[in-house]
Amino acid sequence: MIGVDGVTGVDDGTLAVVAHRGFAGENPENTVAAVEAATATTPNGTADEAESSGPNRRRADWVEVDVVPTADGDVVAIHDVELSGRGGRSGTTGLTDATGVVWETDTETVTSATVLESGETVPLLADVFDVVPPDVGVNVELKNPGRRDLRPGEKLDGEALAERTALWRPFVERVLDVVDGHRNDHLFSSFCEGALAAVRQLSSSPVAPLVSDSIEDGIAVARAYDAEAIHPPIDAVRGTPFFDAARFGHADDLVSVAHADGRAVNVWTVETWYQAARVASAGVDGIIADYAAVAPE
Repeated sequence: MIGVDGVTGVDDGTLAVVAHRGFAGENPENTVAAVEAATATTPNGTADEAESSGPNRRRADWVEVDVVPTADGDVVAIHDVELSGRGGRSGTTGLTDATGVVWETDTETVTSATVLESGETVPLLADVFDVVPPDVGVNVELKNPGRRDLRPGEKLDGEALAERTALWRPFVERVLDVVDGHRNDHLFSSFCEGALAAVRQLSSSPVAPLVSDSIEDGIAVARAYDAEAIHPPIDAVRGTPFFDAARFGHADDLVSVAHADGRAVNVWTVETWYQAARVASAGVDGIIADYAAVAPE
């Protein structure tokens, strides 16, 4: 694949490892501590295996974080609409020890909220970037601009696309202000076409649509914005035991189509070494993973 090293494509066949929310399976998600752990190196610059859960632990090539605005317009790294949300986890512990809708809550309250009883708090996006080493990329997922009526996973046209792009644009401008002050390679991903359209209007930054229920719409969005990558769920990858024929059996082979178009394919969310090995065999370029040990060196 052509492009810069990492999730937008590599030429040597190396499987890129993207730390999903900073390897959310083993670290408090979307926090500074998670990012530091995912990108840690030893003094001689090799991947730090001192706290590894296995011999195949990989330092992340990229870190993925979700972004949402606060009521004050600041950009914070958090996945959920509600501060007390679960972030996709099971159990009784809320995502943070605070309550309220993130974009209706002042920045001080949001950034004082403790994540998953870890002692770590919700960070500003700028604080996340400040601890990412310059050789590690950052995949910024544009999660929500401060609205509940999003239209994720859809290919839009005409007035609907224009309206959604305008909705996302002020938030994307604030995110770009943060990202532009740092040297790291970066990529913007989103389930929402309006978010990627706003990025394309405002910058030359690389983008990647996140696929949900429609491979066709994901490919169409990728083509509309000349996306550098496309991010499907693991059950959308043909040639693996995880492929869901009931959902995606009628669609084209996403990996083949994306590669023919010159795009990298990065799969979410990979949780085991077995999953990593099988999607790698199917030809994907990167894995968005919850654990550092899922991909071998």
